[in-house]
Amino acid sequence: MTSIIDQMEQHSQVSTRFPGPEPMTSSGYINMQLEDNTPMFSKQKMKFNPTDSITHVAVASDYLVLAMANGKLFRMDLKRPDQNEELQYSKFVQPNTRLTGIFLDPLGYHLLLAFAARNKDGNPELVYLHRRSSKLKSVTKSRNYEVTEVCWNNENTSEVTTGPILLGTSQGHILETELEADSDKMFTANQQYWRQLPNYLPLYGGKEIDGLIFDIVDKDSNPPITGIQFHRVNNTSKFFVFITTPTKLYQFIGFAVTTDGKLSLQSIFHKYLTIPETGIQEIPSSLKYSKLQFYFDHNNVPKTFAWLTGPGIFYGQLDPSSQQNSNSLFTQAGLINYPDDKDKDDKDRAPLSFVLTEFHALLMYPDRVKAVSLLNHELVHEDIYSEAHGKLKSIVKDFRKRTIWAVTDKTLFRYKIVREERDVWKIYSDKEQFDLAKEYCFNNPAYIDIINVKQAELLFAKADYDKSAEIFADTQSSFETVCLKFLEADQTNALKIYLNRRLESLNEDDKTLISMIVIWITELYLSQLGVLRRTGQEDTQKYHQLQSDFEVFLVQPRVQKCMQHVKKVIYDLMSSHGDKQNLIKLTILNEDYENVIAQNIYKKSYAEALSTLSTLKKPDLFYQFAPVLMEEEPRLTVNTLIAQGTRLNYLKLLPAFLSCENDEAHVGEIMRYLEFIMQNFNVKDTAIHNYLLTLYAEHDKVALMRYLERQGQDAVLVNYDVHYALRLCRERELPEACVKLSALLGLWEAAVELALQVDLALAKSVAARPPEPATQRALWLTIAEHVITKNQDLREAMSFLTECPLLKIEDLLPFFSDVVTIDHFRDPICQSLQEYNCQIKELKAEMDEATQAAESVRADIKSFRNRSVCVSVSETCCLCEIALLLRPFYLFPCGHKFHSDCTRAQAIDILSPVRRNKLADLQRQLNVLSKIELSTITSSGLPLREVLRNEIDDIVANECIFCGEHMINCIDKPFIAEEDWDRVMKEWE
Repeated sequence: MTSIIDQMEQHSQVSTRFPGPEPMTSSGYINMQLEDNTPMFSKQKMKFNPTDSITHVAVASDYLVLAMANGKLFRMDLKRPDQNEELQYSKFVQPNTRLTGIFLDPLGYHLLLAFAARNKDGNPELVYLHRRSSKLKSVTKSRNYEVTEVCWNNENTSEVTTGPILLGTSQGHILETELEADSDKMFTANQQYWRQLPNYLPLYGGKEIDGLIFDIVDKDSNPPITGIQFHRVNNTSKFFVFITTPTKLYQFIGFAVTTDGKLSLQSIFHKYLTIPETGIQEIPSSLKYSKLQFYFDHNNVPKTFAWLTGPGIFYGQLDPSSQQNSNSLFTQAGLINYPDDKDKDDKDRAPLSFVLTEFHALLMYPDRVKAVSLLNHELVHEDIYSEAHGKLKSIVKDFRKRTIWAVTDKTLFRYKIVREERDVWKIYSDKEQFDLAKEYCFNNPAYIDIINVKQAELLFAKADYDKSAEIFADTQSSFETVCLKFLEADQTNALKIYLNRRLESLNEDDKTLISMIVIWITELYLSQLGVLRRTGQEDTQKYHQLQSDFEVFLVQPRVQKCMQHVKKVIYDLMSSHGDKQNLIKLTILNEDYENVIAQNIYKKSYAEALSTLSTLKKPDLFYQFAPVLMEEEPRLTVNTLIAQGTRLNYLKLLPAFLSCENDEAHVGEIMRYLEFIMQNFNVKDTAIHNYLLTLYAEHDKVALMRYLERQGQDAVLVNYDVHYALRLCRERELPEACVKLSALLGLWEAAVELALQVDLALAKSVAARPPEPATQRALWLTIAEHVITKNQDLREAMSFLTECPLLKIEDLLPFFSDVVTIDHFRDPICQSLQEYNCQIKELKAEMDEATQAAESVRADIKSFRNRSVCVSVSETCCLCEIALLLRPFYLFPCGHKFHSDCTRAQAIDILSPVRRNKLADLQRQLNVLSKIELSTITSSGLPLREVLRNEIDDIVANECIFCGEHMINCIDKPFIAEEDWDRVMKEWE
């Protein structure tokens, strides 16, 4: 069947929706719909026609109970609308009573009807009706009490029993009872117990009836109980109780007692007998009624409460678990004024009833329903009911199903609430409770942006610039506008915070904006650091903290990545601020070692520059900065170059050396480095040696001579350019060096002539060097002529004969003048003649020996002509061991015999490359030339074939393979070659 809820239709109504808070600042989002146009509150009329005017209504768990003026009850299951019935309740009660209220438990199974006496002849009565029963039964012990309020046990899950419940009466009594339906099909009530709880205010005149009655009384009257709520605290045995009268709200908290499995609430009130006026909230009111409502979350835990009073709705947050020293069980409580004209009295302004939702209170008036925000106390909705529907009687809420029902005389309406939290974020934002506002944005980016903008603006107005900057960075506000705000306020720190946060939020693709922000932040840091340095605050904590923050900024991954593209700009910025220290740190951080060294040099920290160069394996940087470093710190630079060893190319350092030959200190260090590499690394490059020789020639003559001496006397082996060296020494007028160099070039005469101008001993040493005796003799004659002509010293002339055996006395005589007599040369002449006589004798002996050797050779030749050897048929080749006579063979005087082809094959391995090529060429001619060509007679009278074969024999059979020099030379070689060792070993295994 169709549900009655599905049968409800949209009813035409006079409804006014009031605007929410004023429009807020734009979110910065485009095409984002901020407002939800769906009505928050709307009512639907049920297709239901009661038989008479409705007087009371109760709804629980989709079960509806209506009481009508004709004394009937209408009951219906809203899930199965066809299952409805009407009962005549008036016949079950006394005639002099009237119905004052109906109370349905949260399960929808237990119904209590409260009756009051019409006159003195009647008595109040309480009647029970079970959902599955049509028979009403009076609760007998209640006939002395007019029940005005029933507090059901929300923990009860039984359809048979109610569990412990509390009843409030018109005289201020609080009763505890538990009702249980009979087990028969009639489901009539059976009272388990009936307790009247102890008097709370004995000082105010309360009465005790057998010590069990609990009264809420005032000094002058007994106010009726208008509301009762009790609930457990956090799954413990502790309960809290709220009780209201028209003017007071009472709070109780304590532990309940369980006896024989039955829960008793009486113990909660005991401690309040001795502490009167504890936990009371009083609000003066001219109304004779009030109403208490709780709002439960989805876990059925009460979170807030509202109390309808004359001046307004008293609303607050429930917090019984945190109650310690405070007497109050609620927090953040306050009075919400009614939306009507404040000049009216309470009776005209106060609603007849209300229900509580999470964020609103729906107030019921005789002809309208008004929705008031619990947060900002503003009227957000108003429904005006048509007179055709009659006056509003009640508005109730289904505790379990969270539905709201409004009842008029003739009609039943259901209220539909659509996203009542939609404007909560605006309200909290207006109240400057921004964290709560964001919670109710439900991750809507436009709402969150609006809240952030408002919060940031508020913080900016309060001069909390840093926090404002952090929040501005999370908004879509114009980047330029925000930056200008902080610039105009001269808030550099806040601007840095804003820029940093924006930098973190940017995508990697926003390279231009990232670069701009990085450069700007760097400029801000440099400006602040510069100001502190100029004001003498470089050693303060403020400066160190700012420097630390700057360093942290520079090591951020995004900043480092951006720095690769804008480092030139950053370096220029730091240079313009004169911040050398940070410039060096940044270049190190970027591993931009070229700039690191350049900045150290700029800072005149040459030692640090050299230290950086030493740690790097980048020779190009040495070549780049060596000129400056050699100019400024020659000694340290050379020490560093020496430490680098062979990692550097010496030739590429020459430009650096050439640029700083300013003084002896620089030249000395250059020579020290060049001498080091020559001594330790055997450098033979001509340019290096020429440069060192040039420095020696210009600055150190002694070192030049040592260098020339070390280089040796062979022009082929020296490492410098001898012609260049000779020209240089002539330009520098270094005769001794010119002598050595001229001699090295073989310019002996020039060397001796120049040496005679310097030192006679030097000239003699030069004259002794030529390898040719004739040249030596000529040089010595030149020296002798120079000395004898100059000095005419006989003794000195005679010394030449001793020093140079090539000279004779007759060679020196022409150099003496005519006045010198032969008597002066008697001894040398005699000695010379004697030497000639000895030489003649030696030559004669040599001639005799040569004659004897020739005779011996002729005799040997003659004997060989007549020598012969007999070769038997059984003789074999010493190499292949095959019969010797089968092929041409060689026979050696030693007796070894070899086939000619075996001899050639064996000889190829021992011949030199030249003779091997010669043999191959001869064999090729024998194979290629025709018979006619081979038969051609040569100049020797033999055919060409014989000539070629004779030459082949001379090469191959020059010596015996086994007895010749080759075999003697191979005496230290192993029998088995190294490459054949493994193979031979395997063969022997």
